[in-house]
Amino acid sequence: MKKMKLVMVGNGMAGVRTLEELLKIAPEFYDITVFGAEPHPNYNRILLSPVLAGEQTIDEIILNDWSWYTDNGITLHAGYKVTEVDRVRRVVHSVGPNGEKVSAEYDRLIMATGSNPFILPIPGKDLQGVLAYRDIADTQAMIDAAATYKHAVVIGGGLLGLEAANGLMKRGMTVSVVHVAPWLMERQLDDVAGKLLQKSLEERGMQFLIGAQTQELVGGDDGRVKAIRFKDGSEVPADLVVMAVGIRPNTALAESMRLHVNRGIVVSDTMQTVTDPRIYAVGECAAHRGIAYGLVAPLFEQGKVLATHLAEFGIGRYTGSLTSTKLKVTGIDLFSAGEFMGGDGTEEIVMSDPFGGVYKKLVIKDDKLVGACLYGDTVDGSWYFKLLREGRTVGDIRDRLMFGESNIGDTGHQGHNKAAAMADSDEVCGCNGVTKGAICKAIKEKGLFTLDEVKKHTKASASCGSCTGLVEQILMFTAGGDYSATPKKKAICGCTEHSHQDVRDAIRNDKLLTIADTFNALGWKTPNGCATCRPAINYYLISTWPKQAKDDPQSRFINERSHANIQKDGTYSVIPRMWGGETTADELRRIADAVDKYKIPTVKVTGGQRIDLLGVKKEDLVNVWKDIGMPSGHAYAKALRTVKTCVGSEWCRMGTQDSTQMGKDLEKAMWRMYAPHKVKFAVSGCPRNCAEAGIKDVGVIGVDSGWEMYIAGNGGIKTEVAHFLVKVKTAEEVMEYTGAFCELYRQEGWYLERTVHYVNRVGLDYIKKRILDDAAGRKALWEQLQFALDGEPDPWFDFPEAAVDTRQFEPVAIVKA
Repeated sequence: MKKMKLVMVGNGMAGVRTLEELLKIAPEFYDITVFGAEPHPNYNRILLSPVLAGEQTIDEIILNDWSWYTDNGITLHAGYKVTEVDRVRRVVHSVGPNGEKVSAEYDRLIMATGSNPFILPIPGKDLQGVLAYRDIADTQAMIDAAATYKHAVVIGGGLLGLEAANGLMKRGMTVSVVHVAPWLMERQLDDVAGKLLQKSLEERGMQFLIGAQTQELVGGDDGRVKAIRFKDGSEVPADLVVMAVGIRPNTALAESMRLHVNRGIVVSDTMQTVTDPRIYAVGECAAHRGIAYGLVAPLFEQGKVLATHLAEFGIGRYTGSLTSTKLKVTGIDLFSAGEFMGGDGTEEIVMSDPFGGVYKKLVIKDDKLVGACLYGDTVDGSWYFKLLREGRTVGDIRDRLMFGESNIGDTGHQGHNKAAAMADSDEVCGCNGVTKGAICKAIKEKGLFTLDEVKKHTKASASCGSCTGLVEQILMFTAGGDYSATPKKKAICGCTEHSHQDVRDAIRNDKLLTIADTFNALGWKTPNGCATCRPAINYYLISTWPKQAKDDPQSRFINERSHANIQKDGTYSVIPRMWGGETTADELRRIADAVDKYKIPTVKVTGGQRIDLLGVKKEDLVNVWKDIGMPSGHAYAKALRTVKTCVGSEWCRMGTQDSTQMGKDLEKAMWRMYAPHKVKFAVSGCPRNCAEAGIKDVGVIGVDSGWEMYIAGNGGIKTEVAHFLVKVKTAEEVMEYTGAFCELYRQEGWYLERTVHYVNRVGLDYIKKRILDDAAGRKALWEQLQFALDGEPDPWFDFPEAAVDTRQFEPVAIVKA
């Protein structure tokens, strides 16, 4: 296939991250050309302040060096300014540092032009010694000035201005910060936190002019700035003036191209410009739904969506970002999110310890956390952001909310390292969306010992750096406190030193058939195990030796013992299975009658195209299922949950394949399948992909010549786009490839490991080798799955076979004294 031509204008963080994501999923799709106005490869603009302070060098903040472009076949024109884009002929024209002209044709064009610093339109703004603070050239000019001059004034008390002031102080200059607002960083902090920050910085020698309004910059006879004059007539000496008063999207080129610009280059949810679908915009120059983002995390989310569309997957959508701000300003940790200023209808929980340098404010509205502002201690910032994002009610934890996640739950983690108390799913690096679990996994599996190695392999702390301390803590306890030691593999639980893989291997190699056999063979420390290891071992036994190992219901979680999801009020939900999301009038009548008969308070259509009955009393579960007479949806289990379908060619004029029938066949073949974690399928009848097959464990998309298959997608907290696996012609092949992949995952996945994490662990190449390259092995895996599922009972209609203890559903008699 002839490669298409992709040209990118801009060589910054958002644009290059887009290319990184594209190269992961479609490395051979495009010939790529990049025009960068700066004479440097891609670097971390956020870390310019440590360079200014003398803590890092330019080389240390390079994200992708010159060789990265060469190794990936990317033509980079560094130091070239794009002067014109001919949209009719699809040609980009540029001028180099010495006036040389270079042009490039494109099939697709990415506008990643970033933003420009805002310069106050005041007299004297063009004097020598007046700088913005945006790029390497600005940083070097400030370093050079600090070697010669003494007095610096920074206009702007936001993050960038304070970092500039701190760096110049460390270079030996006396620094005054001019800030027109009543307190520092008013967009990220409330007045209390802002004034605490000011006090701390004043103690370090920084001077502030709060509320001062700049009127003009006064120059000397040599044409260099010598003072700053305010509207009240006062003056402050200045040999160097740094303007850090904000940024504006860089849209000049886009406007000359007649692209629609309104607060940035206007883009759709696919990051396409609304004017020209061949042209995309990403990063600070893009305006999505009226917002131009300036934080790294949403820009990287945009880049991932853009990459999927450039790869013609067409499944990603950027719908905007709920942002939080976690910063380290001159060594002081800050965090804010949501409506942290409070307001009408809100309540505030405040903890203030000025002497200890800690301040926390949580804002609650309608029993939900809607805002947070933290100063000095931000370790729980990501947890508060998760509560805010999920919209969870906090009434049940309100009395402990201020004291952080480690104090929520039955046991807590009091006295433990704060990093150790975090769950593996908790986000550590907001800029790059890196969880604690991902960092720990990389440390253990790749033998990482230093912060730089963690940055390289995970990108955690590689952007703004505010999470560096937390990453170092994780590195310390994960490597056992000794960076020279070989990392130990993670034990399945505290009952043993054996890992998940050790246990799986022993069960298979020694043909262990019971939990007791496993404990004896592996020398378990605790005779009866615990709530962590018993469910895992029970699953490993029945998935390795189907029909021989006996399922132990008491080693399953409460939901799987009750075969229903327990809700927060103690009632349960009932979700019957609807094959491929299809139902009948008779089924709906039975559901409606059960709702009325058992006074079930809520009926909800789920995201997986099923009906959820919420608020069912435990003693009613048996009869509700009996009256409905539909198979279990396994909504509570580590099993196949749903097969989502569109209407397909049977009804849709766009459909190319019968997706509904394909979905029903898949679900009926595998609905009794237990797995390491929940599994979801989707089948779309055409590439428009209405069933969202690109974010499922197995996704199938109908095309004219057959079916495209995707694996290991995830639509959860962190969306993961599925990997393309294979294109097949027949429905029988879809069934075989799906079954083989699921059985491979069942046999090799670790308990509670989603398919996305399993595939990331073993590698997509390994999956392809086992499923695509080994036809006999593929058929054997499919046959093994069919053998395991044959005769598997429905827990609500085959009580004895499913070993369901029906006594648990009997009403509890209340005896009055």
